[in-house]
Amino acid sequence: MKGMQQRVALVTGSGQGIGAAIARRLCQAGAKVVLNDVAAERAQEIEQTLRQEGFTVSAFVGDISQAEVADAAVEHAVKTFGTLDILVNNAGIARDAYLTKMTDEMFDDVIRVNLKSAFLLARAATRVMIEKQYGRIVNIASRAWLGGAGQVNYSASKGGIVSLTRTLALESGRYQITTNAVAPGLIDTPLYRALKPEHQERMAKTVPVQRVGRPEEVADAVAFFADDDSGYINGQVIYVCGGRSVGAY
Repeated sequence: MKGMQQRVALVTGSGQGIGAAIARRLCQAGAKVVLNDVAAERAQEIEQTLRQEGFTVSAFVGDISQAEVADAAVEHAVKTFGTLDILVNNAGIARDAYLTKMTDEMFDDVIRVNLKSAFLLARAATRVMIEKQYGRIVNIASRAWLGGAGQVNYSASKGGIVSLTRTLALESGRYQITTNAVAPGLIDTPLYRALKPEHQERMAKTVPVQRVGRPEEVADAVAFFADDDSGYINGQVIYVCGGRSVGAY
């Protein structure tokens, strides 16, 4: 693979967990990375860490589910590094509850952060990418788009991500902009670690490979799609879930 030498990437939700791993992986491949998080402390901490590791990064703090903030994030990348080549829509939240107990706010918040932000950023980034006739958009979906009890909002948002990915692939391919998705399963993130040990163990046993994944394994799949050599792969979904997407286990 050619890597991402001199490419400029924007990774949303990169203050921790999967997003931070993606940012580091793209840096390792040679990209300059704009780090985004809604929490200033997280964004600044990962910015400092990656700079100490010798990488070229810049933090942008803001809620990219707001149109003006999403536009500003792309503008920040262009003003700071001269362009934008790679967009990774990773920002996401979960507000789990069964249907009869789910509030309007819980549903709306998840759709706004998980799905609307990806639409807003893809729209802003594509305008830049069309001018240069090059782009890589990688959306973070989830195995949960196939369905998840107690996750009607989350599953719907991730199903929307898959449909958004496929539609953008059809619309933007003519400009040499590819759009693909990575769908993680159970991953060792702060959210997973917050569960009780017995719950962690029970969930890990539902995975055919009998373990949870590492954020770095998701990051590797993102890097594959973001690479210069992946220009003929468009509109696809890679599952990073240990086989959990195949069916009941």
